[in-house]
Amino acid sequence: MAHHQHRDRPGGPSQRALRAGELVRHALAEILARGAVHDPVIETHLITVAEVRMSPDLRLATIYVMPLGGHDEKAVLAALDRNKRFLRGEIAHRVNLKFAPDIRFRIDERFDEAQRIEDLLRSPAVARDLEGPADERQTGSDE
Repeated sequence: MAHHQHRDRPGGPSQRALRAGELVRHALAEILARGAVHDPVIETHLITVAEVRMSPDLRLATIYVMPLGGHDEKAVLAALDRNKRFLRGEIAHRVNLKFAPDIRFRIDERFDEAQRIEDLLRSPAVARDLEGPADERQTGSDE
């Protein structure tokens, strides 16, 4: 089993892996939206399925999720993990792949990163740097 290295192509994941990831993402979003998972934590949270990254052999799906508002991330992740077997079976019924992929859940950190960048851009120091001295702003318009 030494051949389980993650070897993406230089340009990133293959079209096949991207397509399979999107199919899994849509299937899981539908399962969650329909309330098919009978778990009190999952039933009381709106969960966004942001992205699914498939391994090159399509046997592992890493599913990036975020509960609405970013609340109770750990509880939601634990609930999804508790229901992993059921979810994997439901995904297998909806997505026509040779093998039902193993699934693992991760919190999508991109929302936090986008907020951090937004906060930085709005900071007084960055605003001051973007403005620059008044004479520098006018030099390009006279020439």
